[in-house]
Amino acid sequence: MFALIAILFVLGYAAIALEHPIKINKAASALLTGMLVWTVITVGHLGEHDPLAALNEHISGIASILFFLLGAMTVVELMDAHAGFQVITDRITSTNKLVLLWVIGLITFFLSAALDNMTTAIVMCALLRKMIADRNDLWVFAGMVIIAANAGGAWSPIGDVTTIMLWIDGQVTSANIIAKLLLPSLVCLVLPLLWLSRTMRGTIQRPNMVPDGHLSNVTKGQQLTVFLIGLCTLLGVPVFKQLTHLPPFMGIMFGLGILWVYTEFIHARGIEERGQLQVTSILRRIDHSSILFFLGILAAVAGLETAGHLTLLAGWLDSALGNIYAVNTVIGVLSAIVDNVPLVAAAQGMYPMTTYPPDHAFWELLALCAGTGGSILIIGSAAGVAVMGILGIEFGWYVRKIAFPALLGYAGGILTFWVMWH
Repeated sequence: MFALIAILFVLGYAAIALEHPIKINKAASALLTGMLVWTVITVGHLGEHDPLAALNEHISGIASILFFLLGAMTVVELMDAHAGFQVITDRITSTNKLVLLWVIGLITFFLSAALDNMTTAIVMCALLRKMIADRNDLWVFAGMVIIAANAGGAWSPIGDVTTIMLWIDGQVTSANIIAKLLLPSLVCLVLPLLWLSRTMRGTIQRPNMVPDGHLSNVTKGQQLTVFLIGLCTLLGVPVFKQLTHLPPFMGIMFGLGILWVYTEFIHARGIEERGQLQVTSILRRIDHSSILFFLGILAAVAGLETAGHLTLLAGWLDSALGNIYAVNTVIGVLSAIVDNVPLVAAAQGMYPMTTYPPDHAFWELLALCAGTGGSILIIGSAAGVAVMGILGIEFGWYVRKIAFPALLGYAGGILTFWVMWH
């Protein structure tokens, strides 16, 4: 049974990677994998605890992520429907591919530190769709957004789920993680930018923005208000969490509720003309298959954790490698395949703070590797999964075009950390 779970996960992962050749949607493969893994766990009574209790515990965390993703996507789509992003896109006037690549990369890097990498990726995807018409250019820029969002999230205590975990549990402090990881994280961004810059020639093709008839009924004031409420919702999630200690999805849903009430109010008259601008219509345009994909892949990984595969892996890494740089480097590479959250959780459980006290180099390196290693494959991070769902990027295309520069940045970041703090 133990080996069967690993085999099911590998087969499911292969089906996701080969989505286009086998012509099966990745969400279907992910759901089937996740459900089969848990069926085997339950039937085989694997794991130390009651499988159903473990499943309920994991479902709570998974649902929190899915609700956050749904809320963030709805807020961004609502801002987009009211042409709110014109406030930003109108100010990015350059059409030079090279200049735009660096501008988008740096904006994403610092925005991800203030928001989190998944929310930032969703916002930047909405901006890119407004600025770039050519699909290949759009995907290259989106790949850079994934790398930049993950690099930006690694050096901020609120920039990534794993850094939040380490921060809340006391392994790292805010000032220390910023001081130690800002430069290595920047290297994780700059090296891929330099690599991709070699082929960035010419100008981008802007999409033909056909005026939306629904927007003729929206005033400039309403357009700006929707944008500002949406922006405050996205930026306010970390503040909301800090003040209320409620999970992030509560903050995003609170803001969505305010935005929903406001848009219902301004579109109350003339439903026929403005119906496409209401939340009920926006919800139909959300890519629900990407949310189901996320459910399947997170359930499968949670199954590996419950059955003991990840704990076994963590123990093997410790005994086989020993060195904190080697252990964390491998954890980062594994986070491109397996979700980084259970990997970091396993590391937290394996190494008590009596072994590595708060602000030890091990914890900062773990945050860097687990945060940026996920960029190597598109399904290795929440930001990558979100971008994949929104823009339909193919797994194979990402491996061919983006995996190497992401790996280059990952290695450069670790080397920079070693030079600075060894």
